[in-house]
Amino acid sequence: MIAIVDYKTGNLRSVMNALTRLGAEFVLTADEKELRRADRVILPGVGNAAEAMANLRDTGLIPSIMNLRKPVLGICVGMQIMCRHSDEGDVDCLGIFDTFVKKFIPTEELKVPHTGWNTIGNLESKLFKDIKSGEFVYYVHSYYAGLCPDTIATTRQGILYSAALKYENFYGVQFHPEKSGDTGERILKNFLKL
Repeated sequence: MIAIVDYKTGNLRSVMNALTRLGAEFVLTADEKELRRADRVILPGVGNAAEAMANLRDTGLIPSIMNLRKPVLGICVGMQIMCRHSDEGDVDCLGIFDTFVKKFIPTEELKVPHTGWNTIGNLESKLFKDIKSGEFVYYVHSYYAGLCPDTIATTRQGILYSAALKYENFYGVQFHPEKSGDTGERILKNFLKL
């Protein structure tokens, strides 16, 4: 059973639809007991990091999430709030990943938000089993996590940044695997096998 944390962010339906396509059992919840019972936990998200952190605080789940020893996957804002700090709303985050979230600086060549398909590379985790460097995934974001020792995949959008992060049992992806076609489906399948 997978617990999808309901902390009032966007993209819940897309994640639920992707898990349904995979035949995975899941529950959308803000209940601590459900998180403890689950085999895996997903922190989805589209939206503002400061609002996401405030909503997560309101659930009272932060201590429970921090103490989880099962695989946890943060998606997009769900990954960003697992970092130390986000410039989006100037908010301190969970501090699981040893990096900071910064805003892309737009230029003529670099459009912000970064929306659409881009490649991932430097893949260093079982999360990317059977995924090759250069495969495409789908992004929608204006902020990025900097490179750090927890980086397990990268993407270049003007600069090279963390496309995915891992620390112990915690994983995060900046892209949306639930919207990334076959590649995203393989990544979600890999997460379900961790």
